[in-house]
Amino acid sequence: MINVTDKAKERIASLRIEEGHPLSSNIRVSVKGGGCSGLMYDLNFDANINPADQVFEDKGIKILVDKKSLLYLLGTTLDFTDGLNGKGFQFINPNATRTCGCGESFSV
Repeated sequence: MINVTDKAKERIASLRIEEGHPLSSNIRVSVKGGGCSGLMYDLNFDANINPADQVFEDKGIKILVDKKSLLYLLGTTLDFTDGLNGKGFQFINPNATRTCGCGESFSV
């Protein structure tokens, strides 16, 4: 399961409108190699659900995760912060053993 905070839900809704995505667009979360800790999060809108995707829904937000990324993301919470230390989506991942300072990459 992947959870979405209220702040992340609000930001996703506003980004859909700003970027012109249909209300039916889902959020795709995946993990890719790279970053200073070895793995990076990737987050974008996607209207297509692939047959192998795992689909989660929290607070009305559908989240799509491919099988390869699922092992790294189970139990993760997607948050949004706009504080003094930076603005953006933040992944609170209980599977990560190390994260970089910017929070965009991690290792397990």
